[in-house]
Amino acid sequence: MRGRKMAGAAMAALVGTTLIGAQPAAGMTRGPAQDGGLARFEQQKITWHRCQTGPDDPTGEQLDAAKAQCAEVTVPLDYSRPSGRTIKVAMSRLKATDPVRRRGTLLYNPGGPGVPAMYLALQVKQAEPAVASRYDLIGMDPRFVGRSTPLNCEWPSVAVGSAGPDRRTFDKSAALAKDLASRCAVHREVLPHASTRNTARDMDVIRAALGEPKLSYLGSSYGTYLGAVYLQLFPHRADRVVLDSTLNPDLYGPDLTSTQGPALTAVMNHWATWAARHHDRYRLGATTAQVLATVNRVNQAVTRGPLQVGRHQVDTRVLPLILFNVTAGDSPEAYASFAADLRVLSDAARGIKVTPTPVLEQVLTGHSSPDADGSASVQTALSCADRAASRDPDTYYRDIQAHRVDEPLFGALTRNLTPCTFWPTAPAEPPTRVRNNVPVLMVGATGDPGATYPGQQAAHRALTGSRLVTLRGAFRHTVYGGLFAPQNNCIDNAVNRYLIDGILPTTDTTCPNTPPTDKS
Repeated sequence: MRGRKMAGAAMAALVGTTLIGAQPAAGMTRGPAQDGGLARFEQQKITWHRCQTGPDDPTGEQLDAAKAQCAEVTVPLDYSRPSGRTIKVAMSRLKATDPVRRRGTLLYNPGGPGVPAMYLALQVKQAEPAVASRYDLIGMDPRFVGRSTPLNCEWPSVAVGSAGPDRRTFDKSAALAKDLASRCAVHREVLPHASTRNTARDMDVIRAALGEPKLSYLGSSYGTYLGAVYLQLFPHRADRVVLDSTLNPDLYGPDLTSTQGPALTAVMNHWATWAARHHDRYRLGATTAQVLATVNRVNQAVTRGPLQVGRHQVDTRVLPLILFNVTAGDSPEAYASFAADLRVLSDAARGIKVTPTPVLEQVLTGHSSPDADGSASVQTALSCADRAASRDPDTYYRDIQAHRVDEPLFGALTRNLTPCTFWPTAPAEPPTRVRNNVPVLMVGATGDPGATYPGQQAAHRALTGSRLVTLRGAFRHTVYGGLFAPQNNCIDNAVNRYLIDGILPTTDTTCPNTPPTDKS
């Protein structure tokens, strides 16, 4: 799950490529009406079992091989009515490898929103064995995600995509967004409760059911917003909390991506400089300006008609989604993979018959396929439940038009409307105002294209008890442990010193962007 594929998936969620399902959600029951409190949830007995669900479950097989345990906890669908319907939240546990020095439980959320975490807890153990020696690691599939009670709107597409170059293409994307939203109406009673606030409450039920007085937490990308909300709702139940690539809590919601323009421009320029140094291999241009001109030629060509790329047609809706893969990481391997894709697109723009690279074939297949497992729709549901979007499509069209010049590649994607504009329900609660002084360690990169650095700084100001360790000169989303991006020893040392020894930096500090050394 490391490398370009996983990083690309995490970033895709940030641009609205995530959506919801069409049969009534399974696994929901009604609780006894006479029970008006949370005690029965917090005191429930957890029944641990093997993780593998059958012969076609390699993820469960790997968890079992690592001696993990899996379980489900029962939580209220609506915490304001705990005697009403309930749902299941699935989780895995990897016990501390040094039980004598065990100091508690650490729950991990990798982001998304809506990324299953049961398996990814194993990756934390593999990447940071010193942390795994001191903590029981919990990977929770958030409500409606993965093995938890499902929610699937059976969408025919995984993304609205770009609004394209004009009013006609914008209206077409709006019609798609409206259609996708309408397919979720069957879940009208459930949708308002798919919020981050309720996911944070689910975390606290898990904490209580485990018998832990406090909960430690590691969150990246969207997981940082979840962590910040948990700190706001349960400040006295948080132990050691690390937020990796922190999103601005005041802006999180359907329109957060509209703030990414300058960061996306910077990462494209950084990649173009790398590609220019490898012009002999990729033939995209011998200077940064020439490489960017190649990208712009592809972008202009697709406005005249779709590009034929193998068995796929790439139009103005899809091309920005492909170009967005430049955010998959700043390692030579990630940049080389993106350059190879650009070479294919550049040839296609010149009318040359092309065969997509394996990565590009996978991306194009994904964007032309239905949302079979509901993962895209549930990610959108989580965002729509957190903050209301504008109900006026023209608001988005005017914003896109105002940024055609300064954001020619990505503006029509990151500023486009989402199904939330047409969502069948409103959020059940207002957005969480995060303002507290709970101690927390924040880490992140200056060139992060997903959690922009101004957004990280805004979160740092809101969390007045935080310390921020900044990775300078890096253009990657997430920085700890090499989980989704290249590893950095300085960042890892700061995080591990806090998680293991409880030592926060005395002040904000920086780390140089240097390659990791061998830990073995």
